[in-house]
Amino acid sequence: MSAHAALLDPPGAPLAGIQPDPGALAAPVLIVESDAALGEAIAEQLAADGYLAELALTASHARALAALRLPKLAVIGDLEEPRGALELLGEIREDDSGEGPWPVELPVILVSSRAQELDVLRAFEAGADDFLARPARYLELRARLRAVLRRSESATGRGRLLQVGPLAIDLDAHAVSLHAEHLDLRPLEYELLVQLASAPDRVFAKQELLRSVWGYGPGTATRTVDSHSSRLRRKLTAADAHRPGRWVINVRGVGYRLR
Repeated sequence: MSAHAALLDPPGAPLAGIQPDPGALAAPVLIVESDAALGEAIAEQLAADGYLAELALTASHARALAALRLPKLAVIGDLEEPRGALELLGEIREDDSGEGPWPVELPVILVSSRAQELDVLRAFEAGADDFLARPARYLELRARLRAVLRRSESATGRGRLLQVGPLAIDLDAHAVSLHAEHLDLRPLEYELLVQLASAPDRVFAKQELLRSVWGYGPGTATRTVDSHSSRLRRKLTAADAHRPGRWVINVRGVGYRLR
């Protein structure tokens, strides 16, 4: 089986029982993939499902296309340079001045042949919203794409400021303050905090957090939630002399809640 067949369902194959996304036409998708045949196959499948899919073969090509039409989501595959995908992702995440071609908070899905645990963690640390390892089926890619778009639209619709007592999260500025003092958080610490603050009195199961923040599938065994929660708790506690130890609470055997 070829690499293309391993990634995609046969062109034109019926998508059994799964209806096209009615909101797809409102979602221009930019695909960045140095393998032209593979990129074209993904673009054709997405176009068949109603998405405005555009293909860039290089990072510079992607910048040019983004400048012409702002994408609502980017799918970045393997580029020719060993770290090409991560470098492009870093550029997208750093482009918050409004002067570059990239929309602020552009959702990005990485599809990579480099899929060891460290590679996955690096991708999420760099700001990826989701990660798929090759080989992956097209239907899985489309399902992940839909989920990332839903999360993005949900964040926009719920308001641009999350307030939990003295804790304020500015979703537009990607900034966090506690008692009006700025908190310096790493990307995944920020994403974890946003998830917990969206329902501050609710206990989020570890597997739920692994899925929604890190994009892991069911049954993943890792302590990354515990390590990130611990670092986030230390930063919040250090900035809050009034309520030491009351942020990011571990509910034993279940998961985490904010307070």
